[in-house]
Amino acid sequence: MPEVRLVGPNGEQVGIVPIAKALDLARESDLDLVEVAPTARPPVAKLMDYGKFKYESAMKAREARKNQAHTIIKEIKLRPKIDPHDYETKKGHVVRFLQAGDKVKVTIMFRGREQSRPELGFRLLQRLADDVEELGFVESRPKQDGRNMIMVIGPHKKKAEAKAEAKAERADRAQRSETEHGSETEQDS
Repeated sequence: MPEVRLVGPNGEQVGIVPIAKALDLARESDLDLVEVAPTARPPVAKLMDYGKFKYESAMKAREARKNQAHTIIKEIKLRPKIDPHDYETKKGHVVRFLQAGDKVKVTIMFRGREQSRPELGFRLLQRLADDVEELGFVESRPKQDGRNMIMVIGPHKKKAEAKAEAKAERADRAQRSETEHGSETEQDS
């Protein structure tokens, strides 16, 4: 007669029992008999509410997905003969993206005779990488791709860390503004 090692609804060991008895116990307690380790000798079965178990595991999976950080690749496009002020603006965008934990794909677009001077683009990409060195690292070195030169910069900190820092900073800012507004209302009265 086939037997199973039975585990109770609260994780307690019931012992090795015939399958028929295990099914009777499940019916009596209005629970399901679920095989949890079929390869064990004898197989292990547990008394549980299977619908509730499925629901809870789906909720855990959903929560895990919600907390998972998605890596996004942001793209910045430059020209080899970029104005210094425009360069600073674009660098500011790259800094912001890296601080948010996103990767940045920097593309330099060459037009006409600029294509014969790829070293201009290479130097510009190198300068940008040096300027944002404390926030990110060069993930893929500059490479020529037709009329464009592409480089990818990855952030030093993970997306989840950046999100947590931003959230803490917002909470801190909100608390400070609350205390400032609180002191103003006291002075008014």
